Amino acid sequence: MKIFQLLFLIVLIVPFVEIYLLLQIGAFIGPFPTVFLVIFTAVVGTWLLRRQGFATFQRFQASLQKGEIPAYEMIEGPIILLGGVLLLTPGFVTDLLGLVCLIPSLRRRLAQYVIEHFLVLQTGFGTAKHDQHKVLDGEYRKED
Repeated sequence: MKIFQLLFLIVLIVPFVEIYLLLQIGAFIGPFPTVFLVIFTAVVGTWLLRRQGFATFQRFQASLQKGEIPAYEMIEGPIILLGGVLLLTPGFVTDLLGLVCLIPSLRRRLAQYVIEHFLVLQTGFGTAKHDQHKVLDGEYRKED
């Protein structure tokens, strides 16, 4: 399945699931507690987004000052942003996914997965793909 088809299905299915869950939970606990829960998760999401965003930015700056590449922080930044957007979106499924994006240990694992499966393997450095392409290491200089 192509990525755009998958995104289309997600955009189509998620609102129906969210509305269904909101109606079911509203029927079970009442409309006011349901609205309170939705607002509460938005407030908590904003607080977590700010806190985790600043912490990641500080780690980013510390890595740069040490002369290291802030790979995890560069991946965690968009994950934190996505988590905040999901928590601000009304609904319980998106709130759960947003919370997963904002919990540091889960976010770190997600960033590690992205780095290992989508970034490192595509570049081919330090992996079996490096050997398959028969890359020769060397130096060059440009002569005028």
